[in-house]
Amino acid sequence: MKTIREIREEFADAAEGGYAALYEKYRDDGRKGVADILKKYRRIQERSRQERERIWQMQEYERKYAHVGALCGVDEAGRGPLAGPVVAGAVILPPDCQILYLDDSKKLSPKKREELYPEILEKAVAVAVGSASPARIDEINILQATYEAMREAISKLSAEPQLLLNDAVTIPGLLIPQVPLIHGDSRSLSIAAASVVAKVTRDALMVRYDEEMPQYGFASHKGYGSAAHLEALRKYGPSPIHRRSFLKNLDGIPEAGIHG
Repeated sequence: MKTIREIREEFADAAEGGYAALYEKYRDDGRKGVADILKKYRRIQERSRQERERIWQMQEYERKYAHVGALCGVDEAGRGPLAGPVVAGAVILPPDCQILYLDDSKKLSPKKREELYPEILEKAVAVAVGSASPARIDEINILQATYEAMREAISKLSAEPQLLLNDAVTIPGLLIPQVPLIHGDSRSLSIAAASVVAKVTRDALMVRYDEEMPQYGFASHKGYGSAAHLEALRKYGPSPIHRRSFLKNLDGIPEAGIHG
């Protein structure tokens, strides 16, 4: 008879598809430890079933428009911060793509986003990013800069999409048909993938800026208007990556910073 430890290791080494055979193998084992193991893995299976159901629901629009051809999810990261670029992601996923736990990037922890990012790159048909600099944001405003970043991302795709699924916006200047979805990053797997790609890319940029200008704390707040960020702005003034148009209504911010 196997020890409880050996049975636990057997389950740990098994793929989910092998759990049923192990349940049958040990269903008559009367030991409490074995019963606890079976209960644990049934809970794991149930959570997995629920997650697959959630992912299936997030593919509603991918199924609805599948007849059109290649569908591209489009989303951005960084419309609201006081510093750094706005970054757009464009992702074409294959039909019936399974990326469990993928969701709107704002709902995911940084660790989970970092875990999902390479899986998206691996499974996607095509992935691209575009960006607009703080200077460009100041020049043409954040909305137009966001559109510009989105157009750039779409233009850099290695495969041509037949339809765009966008998070809430219709991007001007494109001939490709578009479907704007309110809260699309929570309703479409393709948009959620673009959301994660944009967020992970932008966060990495802000970490690099933090290495160059550590006094602003970009690695922690990513350019958003946290109390620590505002304090640093009042102490050091704006850096070259601050959006001057976003600072106009903030009190106590010097017009010129130590890098300005």
